[in-house]
Amino acid sequence: MLTRSSGVLMHITSLPNAFGIGSFGQSAYDFVDFLVETKQSYWQILPLTTTSYGDSPYQSFSAIAGNTHLIDFDLLTEMGLLQETDYASVNFGDDPTKVDYERIFYARRPILEIAVKHFLADKKRQADFKNFEKNNRTWLEDYAEFMAIKEHFGNKALQEWEDKLVVARKPKTLAKYRTMLKEQIQYFKVTQYFFFQQWLALKNYANQRGIKIIGDMPIYVAADSVEVWTMPELFQLDKECKLLFVAGVPADQFSATGQLWGNPLYDWPEHKKQGYAWWIHRIEESFKIYDVLRIDHFKGFSDYWQVDGKADIAKYGTWQPGPGYDLFKAVKAQLGDLPIIAENLGNIDEKTEKLLTDCGYPGMKILQFGFENVSGESLDSPHYCIPHCIAYTGTHDNDVINGWYADLSPKQQQYINAYTHRATDESVRQ
Repeated sequence: MLTRSSGVLMHITSLPNAFGIGSFGQSAYDFVDFLVETKQSYWQILPLTTTSYGDSPYQSFSAIAGNTHLIDFDLLTEMGLLQETDYASVNFGDDPTKVDYERIFYARRPILEIAVKHFLADKKRQADFKNFEKNNRTWLEDYAEFMAIKEHFGNKALQEWEDKLVVARKPKTLAKYRTMLKEQIQYFKVTQYFFFQQWLALKNYANQRGIKIIGDMPIYVAADSVEVWTMPELFQLDKECKLLFVAGVPADQFSATGQLWGNPLYDWPEHKKQGYAWWIHRIEESFKIYDVLRIDHFKGFSDYWQVDGKADIAKYGTWQPGPGYDLFKAVKAQLGDLPIIAENLGNIDEKTEKLLTDCGYPGMKILQFGFENVSGESLDSPHYCIPHCIAYTGTHDNDVINGWYADLSPKQQQYINAYTHRATDESVRQ
């Protein structure tokens, strides 16, 4: 389903603007034009979902809701919902090369509240908004309620909310909060409308110019998420939504004690019992906003690393069997063949390779890994790249190519220069 072509991996947050973080504004459209000019076919990004602990898109409050930090203020001004004076003098960060997440968290909120107020006062816009609510009823209401209640408890994690009746979703308690937090719930709904309106307009601009979007779907959601709150039966939790086991990976080249991600692990038998309905829904929603989907940590579907929920490091976990092809067979039965890329990095064994083959998805090759081995025997070397794969210079976990090359040993650099016929004389390169 994917033909030989090239693209660029760069997340929205890296785009330049005056709002402290990249957004869906003019710089994003300029980047699409750059991709067209350089004859690219794909723009790959990281997850667009909301960020929670560590401001990471792989720790999200929702598997579907969008990150409202990416909403562009200039576009809201063009809609007549803001004036430039509402944000022109706001300090979104002192260093234009870095994102100050704490500052933009507090600085953006009052500006978005102004836009929401003006939006709700405009009766002409309400029909489209109601249609948005209807089309997203499977997740929008729950997400808005979760965020409003979370904010009411000082943005504490779900497991730390003082009212355990709302954690347990008791109907009378929920009704009380829905009434008390009506305005806040509406705020979270409208900002999602802004997010998807702006993103889909940008995606449409890219698609019309021959650029397809490769999105990214984390395998896990955050412990502090609307899914854990509304569907606790799908995760390995106790009655208070506290984690019995958490996700991670064993010791590797990145960490001698393993990587303790802290995400809740799935109750796979329950997912199977429900016909993998949540996964089907999640993937279906992903293809409403992406053209191609990269699924992160594909290894976790064949076997996943299970760590005790009270552990401080991931080193002493155990491998447990995942759902395997049973999950993807159900997805295919409901949604058909889909353009999916599998992130098959890490502890990849024969079982995972068989799952990849059964699914028919292309895996990933990382050229940085291939060139670090001067013997040329790495399976990530270009001469070992099979036709059905996606080759990257590096991933979002690696240094950019210039920085990576500069840190290599002279022997490694010499190997790369010879392999790629790269001129080392500056005057020749120019």
